[in-house]
Amino acid sequence: MTNRWWTYQSERFPILAHGPLILAFSFCAVSYSRLLRNDDGFPSWKAIIVAFASCLIFFLQLRIADEFKDFDEDSQFRPYRPVPRGLVNLRELAAVFVIGAVIQLGLAFLLNIKMAMMLLGVWIYLALMSKEFFVREWITKRHITYMWTHMLIMPLVDFYATACDWLPLDQAPPAGLYWFVIVSFFNGIVIEIGRKVRHPDDEEDGVNTYSALWGVKRAVTVWVVMLWLTAAIAFMTAMQLPGNRWHLFGGIVFTTVATVASMLAIKFIVKPMPGGGKTIEAMAGVWTLVMYLSLGAVPMIWQSMNP
Repeated sequence: MTNRWWTYQSERFPILAHGPLILAFSFCAVSYSRLLRNDDGFPSWKAIIVAFASCLIFFLQLRIADEFKDFDEDSQFRPYRPVPRGLVNLRELAAVFVIGAVIQLGLAFLLNIKMAMMLLGVWIYLALMSKEFFVREWITKRHITYMWTHMLIMPLVDFYATACDWLPLDQAPPAGLYWFVIVSFFNGIVIEIGRKVRHPDDEEDGVNTYSALWGVKRAVTVWVVMLWLTAAIAFMTAMQLPGNRWHLFGGIVFTTVATVASMLAIKFIVKPMPGGGKTIEAMAGVWTLVMYLSLGAVPMIWQSMNP
């Protein structure tokens, strides 16, 4: 029993890969909100733990929703995946989903009963996504619409994570917080495109990658453009922080990482090689980790060490 669930997570939701990104995502959301409020001191451990655990479960629920949504296609084109091959079944995954929701609800009440209403809002949107907004045939033919409607879950989860800081205090969202929410949406697109760029030899039947839909050159070019757009929005997000140092720090960090990522992307365009898409996916992860740390963790730790 334990071994098969460990195998499932390693294949479909690797904790060691996703955990650090989600921790950075949630901790920085709480930290960024606190910094905007000019509240001295480190965020409460309760807020950090609730934000991290809730976000981790949100992303697990997204994976489980995909297992239901893609079951027919996976059975036809990807029978090697855990659910089609019988490692776990949909009923068991549904139970995990519900257990996760119960934990999220308990954590929400632990902070503030108002968190439960925000949690309900994220659940409703997640449910709509899992049903393809009840227009599955229409939306799956419109790839850009499909992408941005599904990426809206990112700012919703992000906003919920920031609320772990300000809502328990019965405060309104701090001024400038919307920049952090916006950057999470565009960063979601960077991740989404980055994980679906492949060399022609790596494409699979039934898998709608952006490289298969648009061609490698166009898909990678769009990814680079979205990366730099996200970098610009991240810079504006850094400018909202109190003090004059963080926009300069962010500008240097964002430009450096985006430049390195762009150079690797151009190399893949000029000389695409099998497995080269993994580099784009990895750089999307590196970018995400560095961006969130630069916006929340680094400024918060610096402020804590230099009161």
